[in-house]
Amino acid sequence: MSSIGNIRTILKREISAYFSSPVAYVFIVIFLLLNGFFTFMVGGFFERGEAALGNAFFNWHPWFYLFLVPAVGMRLWADERRVGTLELLLTMPITPWEAIVGKFAASWLFLGLALALTFPVVLTVNYLGSPDNGVILTAYVGSWLMSGAYLAISCITSAMTRNQVVSFILSVVACLFLILAGFPPVINLLQALPGHWQWLVDAVTSFSVITHFSGFQRGVLDSRDVVFFLSVILFSLFTTSVILRTRRTN
Repeated sequence: MSSIGNIRTILKREISAYFSSPVAYVFIVIFLLLNGFFTFMVGGFFERGEAALGNAFFNWHPWFYLFLVPAVGMRLWADERRVGTLELLLTMPITPWEAIVGKFAASWLFLGLALALTFPVVLTVNYLGSPDNGVILTAYVGSWLMSGAYLAISCITSAMTRNQVVSFILSVVACLFLILAGFPPVINLLQALPGHWQWLVDAVTSFSVITHFSGFQRGVLDSRDVVFFLSVILFSLFTTSVILRTRRTN
C-alpha cells in the first residue's frame, strides 16, 4: 500500500473514532456556545456598531483553543499507549510518519469542521451590515492554522505520556507560552527593560501566536505568518516522530 493509502486509512480510522463517541459532538457544541456567548455577550458585538468580526469574534480564538485543542489532541497517542494498541500500530507495515500525518490530519479536519460551523456568525454580520468578507475569510484561515499549531504541540505531549490528563496539562502550558509571548501586558513589561535588551523583546514576540494571528485578523495574508504556523506544525510533528521512533526501536 502506498504512503497516501496508509495515511488515508489512518485518517478514516481517526475520523470514525471521533464520531463514534459523544466526545466530538460535545466538543463542537461547547465550541459553538463559547463563540456565540463571547461574541455577542462579552465581546460587545452590537455595542461596537460595526459590521466586522475581528475584535468581537476572532480575538477569543487563541484562548478557546488553549483548552479545547489540547482536549482533542491529548488522546491521539496517549490513548493508544493506554489501551496497548500503540505497539500494534507501530508493528503494522506503515511508518511512524504516516501514522502521525494521518492522525494529525484527521484531528485538524475535525477542528476545521467545528470552525466552519460558526458560519451563522458570518451570516449575522452580513445581514446587519456590509462587512469585508475577504478579511473574514483570511481570519478564518489564520484561525485554522493557529488551531493546527496548537494541535501539533498536543501531539508531542500525547506521545510523551500514556496519561491523557498529563498530556492535556503539558500542552496547555506550552500553548499558554505562545499566547503570553505576544500578550500586551507581557510585551509592555519586556519593553521596560534597558535598550540593549530589545533583542529579547523581538525574540519573545516572534514566537507569539497573537502577533502572527493579528495580521490575518486585519485581512493581511503575510507569508511570514503562514510560514510561522506551518513551521510550528512541521517541527512539532517531527518531534513527535522522533519520540515514536525511539519507542518503536525500544
